[in-house]
Amino acid sequence: MAKKIVVVNGSPRKGWNTDTLVSEAAKGAESAGAVVEKFDLYKLEKYTGCISCFGCKKEKFKGRCICRDGLTPVLDAIREADGLILGTPNYLSEVSAGFRALYERLIFQNLTYNAEHYCCNQNVIPVLMIMTSNGPDTYYADLVENYRQTLSRFVGPTETLIVGDTLQLKDYSKTDWPWSIFDPEEKQRRHETVFPQECQKAFELGAALVK
Repeated sequence: MAKKIVVVNGSPRKGWNTDTLVSEAAKGAESAGAVVEKFDLYKLEKYTGCISCFGCKKEKFKGRCICRDGLTPVLDAIREADGLILGTPNYLSEVSAGFRALYERLIFQNLTYNAEHYCCNQNVIPVLMIMTSNGPDTYYADLVENYRQTLSRFVGPTETLIVGDTLQLKDYSKTDWPWSIFDPEEKQRRHETVFPQECQKAFELGAALVK
C-alpha cells in the first residue's frame, strides 16, 4: 500500500516561495511512490490556535484536539499519515500566524503533563519543515531548530530546510515607496540561479521522507 504524505502550506501567497517549495517536496514524495494530500492553511474555514480547553487531556480524547473548526480535517489527516511536510514563511522573525495555530494544536494534543509518558502520540511519523524568508537563512537557524526539536519530540523525527534571501515581488519598482534595503537585480538573479537548487533540495527531502 502506498504511503500517505500530508503537505501543509502555511503561506497565504499561492504560487510563491513557500508554496513552491512544499509543492516540490510533495512531488519528491510522489516520485517515491507516496500519495499526497495537500492543505493550504489560508484557504481553510475559520480556525484558531489552541484555546486551552484541556479537552485533549481527558482519557477518551487523548491525543485528539476536540476543537472543531477548519483545522480539524488537517489534524485528522496528519493522525493517519505516514509523513508530514510543513511550510511557512518567516514573518517578523517567527512562523506565520496560520502555521503557528496549527503547530499549537498539533503539539498540545499530544502533551500529557505526565513525567513518565510526556507524549501520547500513537502515530510517530517523519516530518519535513520548510521555512522561507527575505532575510539570510542564517538568521533563523536557532528559531527553526527549536521547532525541529519540538516536532521531533511530539510528532516524529524532523528534518528542516531554511531558504533565505527570497524574491518577494516580480517588480520591486512598482511599490509606492522604494524598498531600498533590497537589491532587486540581485534578488532576481538569486531567484533564477539559486532558488531552483533549493527546490531540488526540497524535492529530494520529500522523496527521502517516504524512503
